Amino acid sequence: MTAKLDPFAAAPALMKNWMSTSIAVASSLEPSLIELVKIRASQINACANCINMHTVEARAKGETEQRIYLLSAWREAPCYTDRERAALGWTEALTRLSEGHAHENAYQTLQAHFTQEEQVKLTLMVNVINGWNRLAVGFGLWVDPAAAKAVA
Repeated sequence: MTAKLDPFAAAPALMKNWMSTSIAVASSLEPSLIELVKIRASQINACANCINMHTVEARAKGETEQRIYLLSAWREAPCYTDRERAALGWTEALTRLSEGHAHENAYQTLQAHFTQEEQVKLTLMVNVINGWNRLAVGFGLWVDPAAAKAVA
């Protein structure tokens, strides 16, 4: 895939701020949960770039192959905690807002496993990864995870 444009070259100051915000939000909750959320939203949005990047990052942070492979079927897989299930349900509900108002049930589950502050942090993470998905899909971006790590 050839990128349509490089957003970092086209709007460097804004992209630098976006990257800083992304890093801050991603470090606000436990790393394993954050990576699952990033992967699941990216699967829903069919963002190959982000799926590739975040599965590599998840493995580097100790995530198992089984949990990565089963993520698209998390409801039927027994390997996720109740807290992770609440986060994944919330991720799906917010990522699929246009499909209806299923977020009420997801929010009730979220409340049982996350403090109000954590709910905000998770919601910001869902927004951030959906934003990255739209940048990557919209502009045809493909970033090699090793190259991205070297730049960071």
